[in-house]
Amino acid sequence: MILIWLSIFMLVFIMLTLGMFVNKKVSLDREKSSPFECGFDPLNSSRTPFSIRFFVITLIFLIFDVEITLLLPMVYLNMSSPTTYLIIFFTFILVAGVFYEWSEGALSWIK
Repeated sequence: MILIWLSIFMLVFIMLTLGMFVNKKVSLDREKSSPFECGFDPLNSSRTPFSIRFFVITLIFLIFDVEITLLLPMVYLNMSSPTTYLIIFFTFILVAGVFYEWSEGALSWIK
């Protein structure tokens, strides 16, 4: 039993020692060791202004994502229900709103 524990201890010791020698970093670069988050430079100030266009696209995506996952299956389940017409009308209002924002230039990335 002692021989088993001794061999496990020696194996762990050898693996840790080899890991220290094999895993040497050639150079510690500040940019390579910093995290990369969403295309922002983590070395600059975090108080830089953020474009509102990202928020608009995110909100439109969330609204239509919820609509597609929750409301549209209800239309197919209750085809003869009066709430089906309300859901279709709500969908029409959302699509018309997106086309209006598009025509006003709120969704264009180049201004």
